[in-house]
Amino acid sequence: MTLTIPFDNSYARLPGAFYARQSPEPVRAPRLVAFNDDLAQVLGISPGDAQDMAEVFAGNTLPDGAEPLAQLYSGHQFGNYNPQLGDGRAVLLGEVVGTDGIRRDIQLKGSGRTPFSRQGDGRAWLGPVLREYVVSEAMHALGIPTTRALAAVETGEVVLREGPMPGAVLTRVAQSHLRVGTFQVFAARGQIADLRRLTDYAIERHYPDAVGPMGLLCAVRDAQAALIAQWMAVGFIHGVMNTDNCAISGETIDYGPCAFMDSYHPNTVYSSIDRMGRYAYSNQPEIAVWNLAQLATALIQQIEDKQAAVEEATEIVHAMPDLMQQHWLRRFRAKIGLTTEEDDDLALISDLLTRMAQNQADFTNTFRALGSDAARDQFTDPAAFDSWAEGWRARLTREGDPEAVMRAANPAFIPRNHRVEQMIQAAVQGDYAPFHRLNAVLARPYDDQPDAADLRRPPTQDEVVHATFCGT
Repeated sequence: MTLTIPFDNSYARLPGAFYARQSPEPVRAPRLVAFNDDLAQVLGISPGDAQDMAEVFAGNTLPDGAEPLAQLYSGHQFGNYNPQLGDGRAVLLGEVVGTDGIRRDIQLKGSGRTPFSRQGDGRAWLGPVLREYVVSEAMHALGIPTTRALAAVETGEVVLREGPMPGAVLTRVAQSHLRVGTFQVFAARGQIADLRRLTDYAIERHYPDAVGPMGLLCAVRDAQAALIAQWMAVGFIHGVMNTDNCAISGETIDYGPCAFMDSYHPNTVYSSIDRMGRYAYSNQPEIAVWNLAQLATALIQQIEDKQAAVEEATEIVHAMPDLMQQHWLRRFRAKIGLTTEEDDDLALISDLLTRMAQNQADFTNTFRALGSDAARDQFTDPAAFDSWAEGWRARLTREGDPEAVMRAANPAFIPRNHRVEQMIQAAVQGDYAPFHRLNAVLARPYDDQPDAADLRRPPTQDEVVHATFCGT
């Protein structure tokens, strides 16, 4: 059986200024590690045999209808503007319109050098490929907008990072790979006709009800505000929220040095490259506003009445913090069992989080255990929980079914950092059982799954992951 992908490539029909035509570089000995059958069905893809799929998803064989290209973009990296970035190790094979009517990109990540690679080798090693596969699929199961993983392939080649590593390619699926940086590059270059064309394309593809550049800005703001609140509610830390990693679709994209918190602390940082804590857990809402301001600056360049555009954009951007706070409060109310709104709810939630930080309470397990005696066991001083819980239980008397609300809002399972690292180390040795087990358990994050209780356990002292790394 031959792999069939029903391509319909709209981005490739844009002018050549938007991308570089680029085929993937073949690899020596591709071997299929994982294929996402559920996602394939949504995409309308008919899978082939394992070797056929390995050849396609490694980049050795181009399926019919593919129009491979590397996208151009720029971006602010840790606050500093880089005038040209682009897909330096990824190739967009094309797009499909799924059985659900949604258009999505299919991209190979780690597929070799492109004109945007600069000094990079264009490759990926197995660890980050498996990390992105597991974490992106876990995010999808948690109900958070995200890119997804369609396939992972070993290349049979060595990639040099801190040492020789096994090479791999990830097939990533997204509603698009348009980023804030995609708009920035044309604005910075003064290519206003291209900027207008990109704006029209983005509106048609993602937000057909939006009117003009400021309508697009509003729509992106609303999507990003909802997304960041969802990150915060599960303790997710993206790790590298540069503008080139900020998708206008409102999806989580570019899982590099990402991580989920174990013990709660608002200043938690895992990313090895975030030395100043710019993208710490608690800073993510502020950075999202900063990124939106950069998009506004780019979009304004195509509007003739700059003064009026600046005033409108400023109003749009300044509304984002309150919008995020509303989303955050709704999600954290649910996490403690509340569906109604009272004035003191914010103080109640904030008091719990402060006590959790002071008592090294595990973020995921504390919220999951609310309503049982196990919650207090997460605190180094259980009395700190008990004194908070007295007021909380009084508040719950004015609710209907808080237990059901909490179970729906608080996952039992997240991709814990130490389990992800253990999974990677096993895979490097040729053992993919932990990888497949993680995927299976994380596909049902809100179910108790007693047989997987070990995956809920926080790390022991010698298992703690202190830093996560980019694949480049």
